[in-house]
Amino acid sequence: MRYIFIFILIITTMNALESLEKKIEKLSDEEKRVILHKGTERPFVGKYTDEKSRGIYTCKLCDAPLFDSSSKFDSRSGWPSFDDEIKGAIKRIPDKDGRRVEIVCSHCGAHLGHVFEGEGFTSKNTRHCVNSISLNLVKKPDTKNENLSYAYFAGGCFWGVEYYLQKLSGVKEVTSGFMGGFVKNPSYYEVVRSNTGHLESVEVVYDESKISYEEIAKAFFEIHDPTQTNGQGPDIGEQYLSAIFVQNDKEREVAEDLISKLEANGYRVATKIIKKSDFYPADESHQNYYDKKGSAPYCHGYVKRF
Repeated sequence: MRYIFIFILIITTMNALESLEKKIEKLSDEEKRVILHKGTERPFVGKYTDEKSRGIYTCKLCDAPLFDSSSKFDSRSGWPSFDDEIKGAIKRIPDKDGRRVEIVCSHCGAHLGHVFEGEGFTSKNTRHCVNSISLNLVKKPDTKNENLSYAYFAGGCFWGVEYYLQKLSGVKEVTSGFMGGFVKNPSYYEVVRSNTGHLESVEVVYDESKISYEEIAKAFFEIHDPTQTNGQGPDIGEQYLSAIFVQNDKEREVAEDLISKLEANGYRVATKIIKKSDFYPADESHQNYYDKKGSAPYCHGYVKRF
């Protein structure tokens, strides 16, 4: 039995090596330069630098899972950045110069990039700086829970709006992101520069049996200043304007009715009602910002207006 096991192991290893050789043959010259000869892809040109889709990043050479998209963040370095790895997926190798640490696929040894620590980008204090050309992305379908409802608001810095709305009973999750612009998968810094048309927005996932759309919209009007026309608090710019993104006539009617009530109470409401468009989640470093930081919003707060 022992010899049979050894024979099977040899055959399996030979088949795996043959498969790997075939994949190497299919690599382009640029892929070989980076993956096999430890080259570096030019910054800001990689396929996955600004990718926001959910899924698993795998090794281009052997398809082994390397990073979950939840660990990806925008470091403005020009390469995809991850603050964590799938356990056991990455091997670290100190460079000969003693200054940097290379990361390779622990399964096949393909060159991925380098890892840096102590930069403070995220709470994990780690940045896996990876060449897009070394990766593939297996996307997860963006399926929505049919038992839950979704709503979209923009009220200045999304950190503050997220902070307050996620405290409402019946709200399951609030995600910070961008909506209303013309650029697909914008980065935080692209939106900050006000050249994408997007507003900093939030996606609210809620249980309609426990809280209504009207109750959430009413809270939205009471946690930010709906009369400010040029931003919110000290955050000035088009990306910080107040808006409700509606998905149907019912939501539009609710928003219009609440604005009418506010105006009857003497408020000059600047909040726009806009038809919902694609929502792009911000990277993980911008989610639950105040909870991670352990502080409260500086430009949002509750004011009873109804």
